[in-house]
Amino acid sequence: MTHIGLPLLLAIAFVLLTGGLDGGNGVAPARLFEQPHYLLANALPGLLLTAVLLVMSRRLLWSFGVAFLLQGLLYGINTLKVNNLSTPLMPADFRMVGQLRKGGLQLLSGYLPSSPWPYLVLLGGIALVIVAWRYEPVLFARRTHGKRLLAGGTLAMALGSLLAGTPGWAHMYNGKQLWMEPWSAAGTAEHSGLVSSLLMFHLHYGHQRKKADPQAAIALLSQTDQALRQYMAISPEAASELPDIVVIQSESLFDPRILKGYEHSDFLPNVRRLAAAGSSGPLHVPTFGGGTIRTEFEVLTGLSLRYFDDLQFPYLQMNTKVVPGMVRTLRAHGYETTALHGNDPSFWNRHTAFKAIGFDHFISQSAFPRDAAKDGQYMSDHAMTNEILAQLKNAGPPQFLFAISIEAHGPYDTSPGIDSAERDAIPVPPGVVGKDKLELQNYLYHIGHADQELGRLADQLAKRERPTLLLFYGDHLPALAGVYSTAGFVDGKDMLSQAGTWLLVDPRNPRQPEHTDLASWMLPGKLLEHAGIHDDAYFALTQVLAPQLAGLTHAPGASPQTQDSPERHLDNAMANVALLRLKGRLDPLLPKAEPLPRESGIANHDPHPGAAAAAGVHQ
Repeated sequence: MTHIGLPLLLAIAFVLLTGGLDGGNGVAPARLFEQPHYLLANALPGLLLTAVLLVMSRRLLWSFGVAFLLQGLLYGINTLKVNNLSTPLMPADFRMVGQLRKGGLQLLSGYLPSSPWPYLVLLGGIALVIVAWRYEPVLFARRTHGKRLLAGGTLAMALGSLLAGTPGWAHMYNGKQLWMEPWSAAGTAEHSGLVSSLLMFHLHYGHQRKKADPQAAIALLSQTDQALRQYMAISPEAASELPDIVVIQSESLFDPRILKGYEHSDFLPNVRRLAAAGSSGPLHVPTFGGGTIRTEFEVLTGLSLRYFDDLQFPYLQMNTKVVPGMVRTLRAHGYETTALHGNDPSFWNRHTAFKAIGFDHFISQSAFPRDAAKDGQYMSDHAMTNEILAQLKNAGPPQFLFAISIEAHGPYDTSPGIDSAERDAIPVPPGVVGKDKLELQNYLYHIGHADQELGRLADQLAKRERPTLLLFYGDHLPALAGVYSTAGFVDGKDMLSQAGTWLLVDPRNPRQPEHTDLASWMLPGKLLEHAGIHDDAYFALTQVLAPQLAGLTHAPGASPQTQDSPERHLDNAMANVALLRLKGRLDPLLPKAEPLPRESGIANHDPHPGAAAAAGVHQ
């Protein structure tokens, strides 16, 4: 009886404790008799691991203890992510394990809890496991005439196939048997449990490889042919001198005026000064609180991640050696292309990804001057601006510099070595107190420096002999969930709906201001247009169709309300264009740029000459 009854009781306890540890409403212990399969599915991987350990060790309590300890560690990591990024773990997050030895450990260790209690609990759990191994009697004999080998092999194969995402498990882990919201990892985890959520996303999306339909792409290109050819036409009056281009991806920058209590603040005076002489507006990006490379990928390639469900972390998942995008287009026009970032080049796999994207050079942390200053935990924006100015030349081919800042990176509950008096003098909205106040002040302290350096850089670029375009944007909002919850946003929407900031200016030649909402995948087409480069048919297409696609791509995961709507058809067609583009199979289908008659001059006057014609697509 003991050999059956005790393991069964412990298994039931494991299921209930897993539900309690999870905290999700759908797997709460109180729901055991209402929907027991929810609780069992969420605890099943832990139970399988327990069974494998039991066969190997023959120790019952030790096996349950080790499995529950590992499960607890998973939930602890999930809590850290939710607290800092307001979203639960996803299967792609496990790719970060390989980044820990590539500069990721230093960056991510800042998010570990400062309280000693989590570490004491972990140490206590390890101590109990050690005691159980030392003193617990074995449950059965060592020699079982092959039964242990057979049982252990079977259980290990079952667990391995589950973790590997073998399709057969999808019959258990799906939206019909459990609760799945493909558009919401948080909603799925709340109703089905974290473990079930991870398995469902892994089973249904982890192996998904979309296949492009060339005919759908050809149909779209055919319907927009006239608009594309007008946009791409080369005017004989076009300026012969290409400008240098400097792009700054500013860490976590957004305009604080979207927060209640800051409506009339002036934390970004240089952004506003320059916006009065250039193009600017809200920027909609495909990530929140982290995942910088998602926005970075969209800006460098012009591809919307809306069309690539399997690319949660693009640089870690790309398997092609040549990635088309803005960098390669600029190289085709004679540009020397350089990426610049004051961090470990292997983090996020940038050292490999940037080669595929087409950069000639990558200046990373080790290539900066030895005396490059930090501000807080990371390299200062001042040091980054110094390096940008040092790289710019007044002779030779035109230059493209893509600089990635890091000073304003979180976590924001600590910022060693800063001017604390300056930081503490920063006002906060009513009700923001304690840790939330400290985090907000640290954040605003650093983006204040980002704004100062933007102003310094623009002033220096205005004095150069060569013309220079300057693009400045924030990669995502910072993870200040407590601040957002307390203060709220001016538009009344939640934090995941808020836009960042973008700015495009020629510091030497101010122009009438233009205010436009953009998504990050639209930025490269906009930049190339201002540089006088519009012979890349893909980027021309992004500009021609942007007004129609903006409503969808401003809100990642959004879908047209009706299956047969014009927006749905256009969205599906553009998805096929994007898939072909990334795979390098789109170029043969695209029109080529042709010279305009001298009297026409269309390309110099109307940036979207064919937009009206394209508006009729699928209608």
